[in-house]
Amino acid sequence: MLVHLARTIVSQRIALLQNRLPPLASYEPFRLCSTHSHLHSAPNRKSAVSSRQHSSLASTSPEHRSHKPIPNPGSPMSQSVWKEFIEPNKQYAANFGSKGELPLPPGRKLAIITCMDARINVYAELGIKEGDAHIIRNAGGSARDALRSVIISQRLLGTREIAIFHHTGCGMLTFTTDQLRKIVKDSDPTNPALKVVDEIDFLDFPEIEQSLKEDVKFLKENPLVLPGTEITGWVYEVETGQIKHIA
Repeated sequence: MLVHLARTIVSQRIALLQNRLPPLASYEPFRLCSTHSHLHSAPNRKSAVSSRQHSSLASTSPEHRSHKPIPNPGSPMSQSVWKEFIEPNKQYAANFGSKGELPLPPGRKLAIITCMDARINVYAELGIKEGDAHIIRNAGGSARDALRSVIISQRLLGTREIAIFHHTGCGMLTFTTDQLRKIVKDSDPTNPALKVVDEIDFLDFPEIEQSLKEDVKFLKENPLVLPGTEITGWVYEVETGQIKHIA
């Protein structure tokens, strides 16, 4: 009697479990989420785990990685300096005065070509103010690189004098165009798109005063620069803040 009762209870529980679980045919096999669509796992735990491991490896394989520049050791790619812009700008705007009424053309008809070096404050260095001159900045203060801006400055906005400034301690003295091209391409050798850097002339120079004289000569002889334009060349000393007239 007791044995029969026990068998009845077990049978009922098995039937209950079978009713709760869907039939085996209703299970879809686990499919690997990757570009390799031909890889599927069998409907069991072991193969599913193996497939997930394969998916993880596939996602970090070279053909799946994005090409990102490698920052210099110890230098974060970005320090989010822009977050500091708002408050100083509020103070600047509060004392903006009548600067909003300045005309578009530079008041002193002057265009200054100088380097992008962060140590150079052109306004303080030369005693000029907003509205006085166009400040054209690029790596090295190159006249060739600045020509587009010079044409706009002269033909559309009336400048008639150009002052070119190079400076001591310039970064342009520390490399050649071939070296920089190699640095760019070596940063990610698997990225063929970087080869476009071979089309860029970085306009490096080995000596400050000679390069300055060449820039002055370039503008004086350039037919796109207005005849009669006064063009001078200067060296700014980052060590002392002094300027020297060279050409």
